[in-house]
Amino acid sequence: MPDGARATSLPIIDLAPLAEAASGEARVAAAIHAACTGPGFFYVANHGIPDAVIRTATEAARRFFHLPAEVKRNTKANLVHRGWHAAGGAVMKGAKKPDLKEFYSMGLDLPADHPAVLGGEKLRGPNQWPAEQPDLRPAMEAYFAAVGACGAKLLCAVAVSLGLPRDFFAPHYSLPLQRTQAIFYPPQPPDDDDQFGLAAHTDFGCITLLWQDDSGGLEVRERQTGEWIPAPPIPGTLVVNVGDLLGRWSNDRFASTPHRVRNLSGHERMSIATFYDPDFAAPIDPRALGASDPHYAPTTAGAHILACFDAAFAYRKQS
Repeated sequence: MPDGARATSLPIIDLAPLAEAASGEARVAAAIHAACTGPGFFYVANHGIPDAVIRTATEAARRFFHLPAEVKRNTKANLVHRGWHAAGGAVMKGAKKPDLKEFYSMGLDLPADHPAVLGGEKLRGPNQWPAEQPDLRPAMEAYFAAVGACGAKLLCAVAVSLGLPRDFFAPHYSLPLQRTQAIFYPPQPPDDDDQFGLAAHTDFGCITLLWQDDSGGLEVRERQTGEWIPAPPIPGTLVVNVGDLLGRWSNDRFASTPHRVRNLSGHERMSIATFYDPDFAAPIDPRALGASDPHYAPTTAGAHILACFDAAFAYRKQS
């Protein structure tokens, strides 16, 4: 059991059995089902992302966030959601203030002549990288690939946990809308109850995989009591949660859980969040997962995520 495991009531799921026979995957799937129908959040240990890959990515991202704002603006966020998002640009639904954070977002790197880009799929295109810091690209690309591999094997266990074939999700991830973002939280005022590093919200997509540093600050609203409980950093683990898209797809069998970040550590906080989401045109229909009384109309992953982006991010409202 990783150090710090007793500091939280959220379950810790060991992914090592996924490398075993089907019986190992079944054990992991059962633990995922319990976590996703319970608190909605869980940790994963033995996730397969090398420590060196995490360390290199976080160190490079930290150096980027310490660059002058005028340098970071050279890669400001574009309409495919790639690049630097300045503080104050994200407002969660119901929040009184913008989030006190900045982040750098990347996705699947597609050239301008790729069929998905030429076909007009939104959120598609190349990533942006700062010429002033050439080491950011290889560091973040290595993390993007490693966390994507973890997301793919995790979704196989999620499928089994929902009573589906283990490869149910795979055909919908040929060109995933995976978004990986390094997030920087400055210290926040301890006496401002309306200010959050990240205000209470549910994630937009399918599943989220989060690495966080040792600052703490992540809080989850427990379903049974409605109380906010800490999800502290545990060395060697990632935090995983269900997003709105999987909630919709599963007809609320797995529902998303509100969470927030308050950086009261007195120093800066870093995390890397990955939203492991399907292809833009992936059909999201609860009936495909066996729902006889669907709570939601059919949609696509791209349409759902775009609507969420348009509501949350200021850069999408600028002409």
